[in-house]
Amino acid sequence: MEEKTSQENVKEEGQKHSSKSSKSDLKGLLAQLEAMLDKYLVKEAPFTLPKEAKEFVVSVSPYLVIVFAVLALPLIFGAIGLTAVLTPFAMMGGYGHVFGWGLGATIGLIISVITVIIEVMAVPGLFKRTKGAWRLLFYASIVSLIGGVLSIGGIVSAIIGAVIGWYILFQVKELYKN
Repeated sequence: MEEKTSQENVKEEGQKHSSKSSKSDLKGLLAQLEAMLDKYLVKEAPFTLPKEAKEFVVSVSPYLVIVFAVLALPLIFGAIGLTAVLTPFAMMGGYGHVFGWGLGATIGLIISVITVIIEVMAVPGLFKRTKGAWRLLFYASIVSLIGGVLSIGGIVSAIIGAVIGWYILFQVKELYKN
């Protein structure tokens, strides 16, 4: 009986370790991506935004996040409704096997909801100009890029949008403090 308990403890420790390991791997990967983008979009960038432009972006960004989140909610709810109504017709029409319709729309909606939630979580910190809020916007941009890549049709536009967004985000990074 005691041996079984020790085996269970070893198994639980292994699960905790693998969970911690995967979290640390993800954090390390995100830190590497952040360092690489900082190098190319700030330190080695061919041009930088003027200080006044950076200050403007930082002061306006919390309000823009709020406005776009409010505008996105009806669109997301409408898209959920349209997807629910039109998916059966797509299946009957023979388009059910196409990734871009049913599954792609569902993934896109989930990604949109996650992105909006992360951005809204960043709003209080954006007003205070905290590094954590900046990092949440960075994570939201990564989630959005993943969604664009998964949608297959929007890979190029997702990459271009991510690079432009990251350029602006990394240019203003210095104005966010811990």
